[in-house]
Amino acid sequence: MLGPFWKYFTHDIGIDLGTVNTLVLVKGKGIIIREPTVVALHKKTRQILAIGGEAKRMLGRTPAAIETVRPLRDGVISDFDTTEAMLRYFIHKVHQTPSGGFFMPKIPKPRVVVGIPSGVTEVERRAVQDACLVAGARQAFLIEEPMAAAIGANLPVEDPEGVMIVDIGGGTCEIAVISLGGMVINRSLRVAGDELDEDIVNYMRTRYGMLIGEKTAEEVKIEIGSAYPLNGKDDMATVIRGRDLASGLPKSIKVSANEIREALTPTVTQIVQVIQEVLEETPPELLTDIVERGIFLAGGGALLGGLDKKVAEETKIPVYLADDPLTTVVRGCGEVLENLDLLSKVKVTGGLR
Repeated sequence: MLGPFWKYFTHDIGIDLGTVNTLVLVKGKGIIIREPTVVALHKKTRQILAIGGEAKRMLGRTPAAIETVRPLRDGVISDFDTTEAMLRYFIHKVHQTPSGGFFMPKIPKPRVVVGIPSGVTEVERRAVQDACLVAGARQAFLIEEPMAAAIGANLPVEDPEGVMIVDIGGGTCEIAVISLGGMVINRSLRVAGDELDEDIVNYMRTRYGMLIGEKTAEEVKIEIGSAYPLNGKDDMATVIRGRDLASGLPKSIKVSANEIREALTPTVTQIVQVIQEVLEETPPELLTDIVERGIFLAGGGALLGGLDKKVAEETKIPVYLADDPLTTVVRGCGEVLENLDLLSKVKVTGGLR
């Protein structure tokens, strides 16, 4: 029996359990896992065949007996068993030695801090916590993603001044005004990177009568997508390959950056409108602080070209992109692992198995 000696053999870890990507940070070592949140499994036996990048490469290419699933939708668990298997895989991977063996003869029991969307229900929170405990964690603490993103972006969350963070992930857009270690106002919008991909899929279907996959749409978004006219990028174009809906045959079309921006406009507009609504509800004293400090963008969706300029134009407030916006949430989870006093202030809930 290992008992309290677990803590000497395990690594405390922070997890950004995202709809599109999962990032794992080990205390004292930094981010060591960046994998897509995708699992490939056998349809009949439900045996896990691949997790992460290997499973993502199978998307749209699997035979009838194999299916690839994304166990999280809109930032919450949609398939508990698959999520638990994925978390177990990541926890074990963290504790592997370079030779492939384990530091411990038994399942490692780390302390885990997980970022979750601020708008989830108590049942959804419990599902994340239980998945971590079943996967092998001895303690699972949950903190809300906008708070984790603000901490990861080195914003003064414990000060009496207000800071505003907008964390745009794959499944949710988290908007919060933070002061004195708590969220004064927050909004969780289940519209984010996935919806931007769907916008491109729908545009190609209605405009050109061509069917493309989500993976292709994501690649186009990254290559030439934008939310605001940008010098140099507006002249760009790319060839999109898909299937003609009329004939069923392969089809290739050259599409400009202007067209993709037009396709993305509905979702971008929706995100900007919610940011404006949060600003309207913010107390005047905190709003003054935000006008002086600016709005901070984090998450993978913040990398959409010109999004900061679009938000700044609509809100009349300076907008800044956090350093390495893809990792702000997991870095925030890592910060609270180092500072247990801060963890006790910002955690939503914590559990001991």
